[in-house]
Amino acid sequence: MAAVLERIHRANRPSFHSLTPRQARIAYLMGAEILDLPRAPLPRIEHLAIPGPAGDIAARLYAPLTREDAAARDARGLPVLLYFHGGGFVIGSLETHDSLCRQLALRTGCAVIAVDYRLAPDHPFPGAVDDCWAALEWLATAAAELGLDPARIAVGGDSAGGTLAAVTALHARDIRDRLGLSLVMQLLITPGATAHADTDSHRRFAKGHLLDADTIAWFFNQYISTAQREDWRFAPLQAEDHDGVAPATFILAEADPLIDEGIAYADLLRASGNEVRLELYRGVTHDFIKMGRSIPEAEQALDACADALRTAFGLPTPAPAAAPTTSPSSSTSSTPSTPSTSPQASA
Repeated sequence: MAAVLERIHRANRPSFHSLTPRQARIAYLMGAEILDLPRAPLPRIEHLAIPGPAGDIAARLYAPLTREDAAARDARGLPVLLYFHGGGFVIGSLETHDSLCRQLALRTGCAVIAVDYRLAPDHPFPGAVDDCWAALEWLATAAAELGLDPARIAVGGDSAGGTLAAVTALHARDIRDRLGLSLVMQLLITPGATAHADTDSHRRFAKGHLLDADTIAWFFNQYISTAQREDWRFAPLQAEDHDGVAPATFILAEADPLIDEGIAYADLLRASGNEVRLELYRGVTHDFIKMGRSIPEAEQALDACADALRTAFGLPTPAPAAAPTTSPSSSTSSTPSTPSTSPQASA
């Protein structure tokens, strides 16, 4: 991880907070796949348009089986993960998270629908939330037409997308009767959860750990006013009631400004009687799950996501793969990698 950070430092790219939102989106897109795993081929990829509160929302469906093969295997159709990308509510897109969504579909055996929700500052809070909630309600009715199982829907996301997944899980609980279904899981990868960047980890990792304090402040200022930040749709820790939400799996990074609020939200959900699985990866930074070319923890985290999703969806665990013949940084295999001896804590 230190070597990755050193290479990023030597590249001397401008910080997001020094750019305009449009420039930052281009910069993020240009660098998104430098460290990420190559895009794995899939037999089914479809572009979708989801009706939203401000017009159609672009989305992309990934599936590890053709529609015909999936129906032959299970008449109910494939279970599906509704996925929200990260990027501080300002940057990120279907393209920046294409590889990650492919890996989740391949390793889990489920379909993944990635949502291209509206971004700030063009569409400030709660625009992104409204789009994600609209996508969930659409999926509840459209799943069967797509050959997906409406009874096995999970939500997930990374970073700001993890925040959106968390608040969507709370919303899904609140409209469970109207929705006609209950989410089977929420997958929260390095999520934000608090109203203000004021935990100890924000101070410990304020600079030099990929996601700097100045960039976090820039994201927040583009997306939401200070007066609105106590709203639970921005900070799920602020919600009054956390009972009865979908089981949660957290993927957290030790050297991440957001780790304290991730642990706090996991603790709160558990204290409220919810099922919680927490995976803490030592010595890595925010966004590490998208660095599979360079660090083995990225593939380990992808496998942990797949294991949790398979359990929630009731899918079988694949047979153990043969030992890889290439290093994790160069492997393009869709099978789980052999775990390294890097320190990792699971609670």
